[in-house]
Amino acid sequence: MAKILIIEDEEPIRRVLFRILSEEDSSYEIHEAFDGKEGLKKIQNDSYDLILCDIKMPKLDGIEVLQNANVSNKALPFIMLTGHGNVSTAVEAMKLGAYDFISKPPDLNRLLNSVRHALENKSLVNENIILKRQVAKKYQIIGESKEIKIIHDLIDKVASTDARVLITGENGTGKELVAHNLHQKSDRSKLPFIEVNCAAIPSELIESELFGHLKGAFTSAVKDRPGKFESANNGTLFLDEIADMSLAAQAKVLRALEENKIQRVGGNKDITVNVRVIAATNKNLKNEIINGRFREDLFHRLAVILINVPPLKDRKSDIGLLVEHFTKVLSKDQGLELKEFDSKAIESLKNYPWSGNIRELRNVIERLMILGDNPITKKNINQFAPK
Repeated sequence: MAKILIIEDEEPIRRVLFRILSEEDSSYEIHEAFDGKEGLKKIQNDSYDLILCDIKMPKLDGIEVLQNANVSNKALPFIMLTGHGNVSTAVEAMKLGAYDFISKPPDLNRLLNSVRHALENKSLVNENIILKRQVAKKYQIIGESKEIKIIHDLIDKVASTDARVLITGENGTGKELVAHNLHQKSDRSKLPFIEVNCAAIPSELIESELFGHLKGAFTSAVKDRPGKFESANNGTLFLDEIADMSLAAQAKVLRALEENKIQRVGGNKDITVNVRVIAATNKNLKNEIINGRFREDLFHRLAVILINVPPLKDRKSDIGLLVEHFTKVLSKDQGLELKEFDSKAIESLKNYPWSGNIRELRNVIERLMILGDNPITKKNINQFAPK
């Protein structure tokens, strides 16, 4: 049910608007305000899906209402109502974020179409906000240890810049979480985040995957295809396990970073791209450079900022929080019975070496929630956790 506020100082027009909206959809909950000051007070004290607001009003005009409302809720759509002589003011309102403006007396079809579209748009915005919150929760970095606080501090300092970041750490430590957090807290957060697992793509296909190809460039190239650099334009490209990339592909990535230009496989036309590159690896790149498997110049291009994600054995104080987090997630996502871990069980988990890090811990917790008692005990740990 949509909740709509009409802010209009002329009662006859307010009555007409009320009747039109009521006849359009009986489920609309329609509120009224007789001037801008009262309207703004209602907006600040209540929650609305749409505002119909006159521009010329005593005490507080529509532009002032729009500006003040936008401070607290930029997603709230405004349809501005204007007399024939106030079109320039209405255009100014659009620049300030108004969804639409309609001349008075309002045309019935024009008004109802604008109301429908504004409410649909508001619904999409709300869905987008919910999805972003879900994504943020999915990639939340859990922990309060000194090591995790250092990582949070680095993310906060670096995210708003376009500096390239190289994330290092063992398998399963959560390097991809750091990459997602960097993107979510950046000015590029509303733009694409494209992830490429360099270890999962055959060496003969990695260049096509990254840079795209033209039709006929190779046997299976049946049509032109953009690569990940183009898909990530103006956003973030996350190159996971970059040490597994071929030297030929490394040379092309280096050029893309140096010149902000790429060429599709089979083509010779430069394509300009604006991409923030975040890379990750579980290997020691300095050793890879010594052994001739990784380009030193590419390393220096990527490692403007270095973030090392510590193994779980180096932040065992976070295990209790991680257990609590994973039990809630697994219970919600997989319908498993929500179980508690007693203190001896937690201490027992802290004594494991966790060679598989966070990923291994999550798998163990899932196994214990399926097979263990409630609460889960040290005995259950000895039964079902890795030896």
